[in-house]
Amino acid sequence: CAQKAKISKTPTQKPVTLTISAAASLTEAMGEIKTLYKKERPNVTINYNFGSSGILQQQIEQGADADLFFSAATKQMTTLKEKGLLIDSTKVNLLGNTVVLITKSDSTLGIKGFKDLENSNIKKIALGEPKTVPVGQYSEEILTSLKILDKVKAKAVYGKDVKEVLSWVESGDAEVGVVYGTDAKTSKKIKVIAVASKELYKKPVVYPAAVIKTSKNVEDAKLFLKYLSSDKAKAVFVKYGFSFLVK
Repeated sequence: CAQKAKISKTPTQKPVTLTISAAASLTEAMGEIKTLYKKERPNVTINYNFGSSGILQQQIEQGADADLFFSAATKQMTTLKEKGLLIDSTKVNLLGNTVVLITKSDSTLGIKGFKDLENSNIKKIALGEPKTVPVGQYSEEILTSLKILDKVKAKAVYGKDVKEVLSWVESGDAEVGVVYGTDAKTSKKIKVIAVASKELYKKPVVYPAAVIKTSKNVEDAKLFLKYLSSDKAKAVFVKYGFSFLVK
């Protein structure tokens, strides 16, 4: 289990702006946490940069302004660590998630699981772009395990992040899609058909966070990261369907 981030110094009370690069699937939960944190530290302004974890990783590699990175998978965090772009001692595995198959709430497709994606009555399947979107990577691992990846690829449309995948299913632009359980929970326009068995993908869905080495507000970023490990933050994350990994 992860260890809570350690704070070595007391940050000042001067006005501070923190830029947080966070996975798109964290949008709703982090929005609520921003409001709660402002009440505790009114001098801190939180600016979020939401997107696919792979794109956020690339932005940080290219020198984009970021104080903290909150990824939807360990792969992107590991890459930044190997390139010396993180304060390694701050890295913490915060959350877990599930991968689910969804369709519109009024759908009459009659499918019951991932294996049914090869059925001829399904014409468009929304997936995350596997090169940059973690849920897309998990999707391909699941489909590979079920030996239907090639058949699904022929019908796939690829979203730039998990929110785009969700929106395509909500609108009916795709009949089905693969998203995180937490994203499915935010929408009343869709229903969950199946939850992927964890044996179908290689690694568990883990959301790590860490402070970026080039941050100009390291101590304030550490304090915000510590807050993300707190009981108050846990209540928010759990409400949105995440599992909380910090003990």
